Amino acid sequence: MAIGKKIIENFNAQMQREFYSSYLYLAMAGYFEDMDMKGCAHWMRMQAEEERMHAMKFYDFIASRGGRLELLEIEKPPKEWKSPLDAFEETLKHEESVTTHINNLVDIALEEKDHAAHSFLQFFVDEQVEEEDQVNEILAKIRMVKDSAGGMFMFDSELAKRPMPMPITTTE
Repeated sequence: MAIGKKIIENFNAQMQREFYSSYLYLAMAGYFEDMDMKGCAHWMRMQAEEERMHAMKFYDFIASRGGRLELLEIEKPPKEWKSPLDAFEETLKHEESVTTHINNLVDIALEEKDHAAHSFLQFFVDEQVEEEDQVNEILAKIRMVKDSAGGMFMFDSELAKRPMPMPITTTE
C-alpha cells in the first residue's frame, strides 16, 4: 500500500519538529557551555544528536514508502534560560509536547489504516516514555541539590557521562 497524503504531510511536519528539537537542545548546550556546565552541555549535545537521528528516521521512512520529502522551516530556538532548572523544565515541557504529537500521529495512522506507519511509530511511543522519564529524573536531582554548588558540580559531572546515542536504523 502506498503511503497516503495525510501521513506524508504529518510525517514531514514531525520531521521538522524533530529537527527543531535538535536545534533547541543544541541552543541549550550553548547556554550550559556559557555557564561552564560542561556535563549539562554534553548531555544536551547528545540529546540534540538523538533528536537529529529521530528526524532522519522519519526522513528514511517517508523515502522508503515513496513519499515526497519536504523540509519545513525550522524556528529559531531561545538561547537564554533563568537557570539550569528552568532549562530542564522547558526540556520536559518540550518532550511532553512531542509526546502529544507522536500520539496524534498514531491516531492518524490508525485512522488512515496505515499499519506500516503505525508499526513505525511504536518506536517513538516507547522513546517518549523514556525521554520524559530521563528528564523527570534530572529535574528531581536538580531540585534535590537546590543551591548547593557542590551538589551542582556532582550533578554536572554525572551528566557528562551520557554516551553518544546509537545510530537508529529504519529496520528497528
